[in-house]
Amino acid sequence: MPPGLLHQRVSSALANWELDQAETLLGQVEGELPATPADERTGARGSLARAWADTLRAELLVRRLRLAGWSLLGEPLVDGGPEQEPSLDLQGSTLGDDEPVDRESRSESAEQAAQAIALVRSARAAFDAQDDGLQRAAGLVRHARIELLSRRVDAAMDEAVEAASLLDPAMTPGPLLVHTLSALAGVLADLELMPLALDYQRRAAEVAAAAAATAEDGDVARSLVGQTATRLAALCAEVGEGVLDDGGAESAHSSFAEARLLAERALEELTADDPAVLDAQVVHGWALVGLGEHTAALPLLDAVVSAAERAGDRSLLASAELGLGRALRRSGEPRRADDHLAAALTVATEHGLARLRRAALRELCTLHADLDDAARALPYLQAYLADELDRVDERRTRWVELFGRRKSLLETERAAGQLRRQAYEDPLTHLPNRRYAEARLDGLLTSGAAPALAVVDIDRFKAINDAAGHPGGDAVLRAVGQLLVDGCRDTDEVCRWAGDEFVILLPETTAEQAERAMERIRRSIATHDWSALGVEVPVRISVGIAQAARGDDRRTLFAAADGVLYDAKRAGRDRVVRLSGVTQTRAADEADGTAVTAPGTASDEVPGSADLALIVGDVSTSPLADRPTDDQPEPAVNGFASLLLEPQVQPARPRSPLDELFGSAPAARRPRAEQPAAPEPAPAPAPAAAREVLAPSGPDVIWATGRSTEQVLALVREARRDHPDHPAVVVRASAETLVALASEHDAYTTMDGVAMAAAVGPVPESVGRIAVLCASSGDAPIAAEAAFVARVTGAEVVRVEDVGGSRIRPLLADPSLLSDVDCLIVVAGLDAALASVVSGLTEVPVVAVPTSAGQANTFGGFSALLTMLNSAAPGVVVSNIDNGWSAGVFAARIARRTARD
Repeated sequence: MPPGLLHQRVSSALANWELDQAETLLGQVEGELPATPADERTGARGSLARAWADTLRAELLVRRLRLAGWSLLGEPLVDGGPEQEPSLDLQGSTLGDDEPVDRESRSESAEQAAQAIALVRSARAAFDAQDDGLQRAAGLVRHARIELLSRRVDAAMDEAVEAASLLDPAMTPGPLLVHTLSALAGVLADLELMPLALDYQRRAAEVAAAAAATAEDGDVARSLVGQTATRLAALCAEVGEGVLDDGGAESAHSSFAEARLLAERALEELTADDPAVLDAQVVHGWALVGLGEHTAALPLLDAVVSAAERAGDRSLLASAELGLGRALRRSGEPRRADDHLAAALTVATEHGLARLRRAALRELCTLHADLDDAARALPYLQAYLADELDRVDERRTRWVELFGRRKSLLETERAAGQLRRQAYEDPLTHLPNRRYAEARLDGLLTSGAAPALAVVDIDRFKAINDAAGHPGGDAVLRAVGQLLVDGCRDTDEVCRWAGDEFVILLPETTAEQAERAMERIRRSIATHDWSALGVEVPVRISVGIAQAARGDDRRTLFAAADGVLYDAKRAGRDRVVRLSGVTQTRAADEADGTAVTAPGTASDEVPGSADLALIVGDVSTSPLADRPTDDQPEPAVNGFASLLLEPQVQPARPRSPLDELFGSAPAARRPRAEQPAAPEPAPAPAPAAAREVLAPSGPDVIWATGRSTEQVLALVREARRDHPDHPAVVVRASAETLVALASEHDAYTTMDGVAMAAAVGPVPESVGRIAVLCASSGDAPIAAEAAFVARVTGAEVVRVEDVGGSRIRPLLADPSLLSDVDCLIVVAGLDAALASVVSGLTEVPVVAVPTSAGQANTFGGFSALLTMLNSAAPGVVVSNIDNGWSAGVFAARIARRTARD
């Protein structure tokens, strides 16, 4: 219900098709509103009062178009429709001639339709901008009514569905909620969704009762309760008539009985001078007629007809005439019934009351059929069938729309399933990929399970690729994956981790059980006939197994299994090695501990080994470990030492000034497998500061410009081999190169299509926060590059687009964009002064990136560079032209350092 008494009077006039009176009242409503520029009326920040006024004005225009025989789109309605038909000529026993649509009024009607559409859109935008979901729902229900008047059934359905989604059952009871629920029930009834209409009207009655219990004005609350009970009774009576027409007298009796009870309750709640009393009396009469109590219904309905004529309420008059005519027909007075039913048909037709019109036509057809007057019954039957055909067409349109929506939904679900498969399935082996394995392992560990994890690596896979070619290598990977699946239980999950490495998740399995299973699989692979694939090189696997202990996370468990796998590699490959417990134990005073060193290698030959001792609990190998092999044993100094070694306590080192620039020394990397078997004595360790200077920091950036896809892939492999703990970032890459990177590295690849960049390798966790401000759309690729590189360098990134020139207002409206960050990156070409402006608004350091975007007289970005360099604003550093990646790295370092401090 719109706010205010004047709005309600306009709504009442519109419902009675008193359009001139509605025009006058609406002028008063609009006169009370403040003047609003035309361009602001279409914005999302219009006032609520203006939105309701625009909605009522749009409904008035639509009703005038309906009277003129036009739809909302300015097209003529179907000739012979209800809004164009004159009343029935009962004396001539025929329908009146259809009046043709005045085609010369097309231009005026189109203008009115365009105005109505514009008003509906502006009101919709204003309702959408409201935080109050109830106000939005009320506006949507009113718009659904307008769509029904325009014969746009699908649009009305959409509006009703959205309104229903906003009506939360937890909303506070109040008059607006009651009116909105009742209006929605009326829309649903016109859409022939009677069960839903009954549900929402029942809810309206319950809310009205709850609101009355806490209301301060008792009379108003009781009136609201009575009105909702009346509307619910009317729907029950209408349902009963439909069931009765279909021959279900017993089922109809319960509906009429409920309608009678509700109408009597409504009459108890309403005062004698309340206009809603007449509505309750009409519904009470309908219920009495349905129950066969015609004698009691006749005087009641006759009195209401007289009162409705005096009040000028056309909808009430049509309902009363229909009820009275129905009572007279069923009580054996057909002539009087004919007069009242014809009057009901005339009023319903003139005022577009479709449900009452159909009921009157059916009653008249039945009346004259009972009198064996086929000539009088035929025109009513034809009109009734025409209406039914219109309803069938509407249903057909609705089914077509429903079919389209269902088809679209299934296509969306199918596409989502395909995306899920692409996200969690390895395209080569069709096994789950690393992303799935990590998520699954996290789930198992979070649930408190203690799974075993086996990491499987194909021995000397490069030699297989060299001998059989890449197609042969792919065939080997698929075959190994299938053999792993065949050797596991249904509850185990085999996933391709990366390259020639697989992982197997074994829920509720001990390390010893996993070792026996993996040994069977290793033997099956070793004895498999690989010649069928054209592979003459022996295919063998090495397996490392670890069992989760309490408190382990995914990274700890995988690192343990991976470390044991490398022990299997150094021990000669083609074997299974397990680690029963993932624990760290000090070497001192452990009687049962065994220090693991390479054969023939003293512990003091390893740098720093005097202070380190390795304790391994229950490490075992398969029986094949003792057989002679052609491979020379490799040093086993490190193995899974990164997990199981504990350094002795060292005295604190004085903090070096270089720490502020380069951070602390990183962990030592695992030695390459190609180390000599007997290492020479290592030189003395370099000073800590020197090690920090030489340590790699940040990602390895590879420029794809001017390089072929094969060259980029080779550089990425080299970077990943030299620095496995850092991502290799490829910038300015072509689409072909990005696809090749994603195909080769799969789950290791992070990609940004706007920046045309990709990161291959582990991305550090986000520390610190950066905002990237992009002046215009021409600067977007460089801004995307800076944001992407900053993110893969290890910082959280927020991007704000198109803030150059006069569009800087979002930054001024939300100061958090400039203050709640550790560093700002400003990317601008034509609006190069943006960096200076932003620096003056915040104390956060600013990295300015000039771009070559813009007109020819910007000299390829040189003008923007000079503008930024000559800025008098403090706290701004300037990158080179179009150099988004270095700005991203620099800003990420500042953010991470600031957050750490």
